[in-house]
Amino acid sequence: MNRLSRRDLILLAALTVAWGLNWPVMKVGVAELPPMLFRTLVLSGGVAVLWFFMRATGVPLAVPRHQWGLLLWMAIPNVIIWHVLSVYALRMLPSGRAAILGYTMPVWAVLFGLLLYGERPRAAYWWGVAAALAGTLLLLSSEFVKLAGSPLGTVLMLVAAAAWGWGTHLMRRHLTELPTLTLGFWMLASAIPVVGTLTLLLEVPQWRAPLPMEWLSIGYNVFVAIAFCHIVWFKLARTLPPVASGLSVMLIPVLGVFSSMWLLGEVPHWQDYAALALILVALGTVLLPAKTSS
Repeated sequence: MNRLSRRDLILLAALTVAWGLNWPVMKVGVAELPPMLFRTLVLSGGVAVLWFFMRATGVPLAVPRHQWGLLLWMAIPNVIIWHVLSVYALRMLPSGRAAILGYTMPVWAVLFGLLLYGERPRAAYWWGVAAALAGTLLLLSSEFVKLAGSPLGTVLMLVAAAAWGWGTHLMRRHLTELPTLTLGFWMLASAIPVVGTLTLLLEVPQWRAPLPMEWLSIGYNVFVAIAFCHIVWFKLARTLPPVASGLSVMLIPVLGVFSSMWLLGEVPHWQDYAALALILVALGTVLLPAKTSS
């Protein structure tokens, strides 16, 4: 039950690579460009791409009137809080380390499952959470001095991760009759007025046309990180238990760290390699089938 099909495994691999690479790519986009202007351009473009795709493939856009309140409520932790807080945190932290903090999400998913929903994850998930947490702490250990210098960025990213962990529970429990594309489209669209208002209120004096590398970052986010990755993630979040869906993408921060080293010139530490092994253990607790009694 709740196992990944071959197609899901392929989508998961693509999601992992695309989102892992996006951390340094996004860092290039927000290093100097106002962060809410960046988010406004990216979300508007991504939603437009999804709209054309849905129209071309016949996926319905309609949402029953009585479901709008719940849809917007689900968008708050899954999309709005994440997109606002994570981009501010990314400006304050190294991109690889921001990715690691963001992907503490499975630990938060476990805590919310215990506190709010009375869940008792199977033993293998606890081992996976422990391995993922150990890997996260290892990756952070060489950055404690830097993090101490930017506590606000650390707090913002952890709050964003906690919101995402809670959001995975909402995704599996509510509006399951809506097509995944329809739900994802409107959740992403609901964030545009929020980030648009924030850039109007806070960033107008800093507005300028993006530079060529910033346009590349925006384009990657529009077509890959938003239009492709979010829909794949929403599908996996609905298919797997929250802890499993979180652990199954724990390789993303590892790719975030190593792609940041490659693209931005960060130097690897022994902790990076040890954490990679631990996170692969965490992946195994989810991707390998559970033993069943005959």
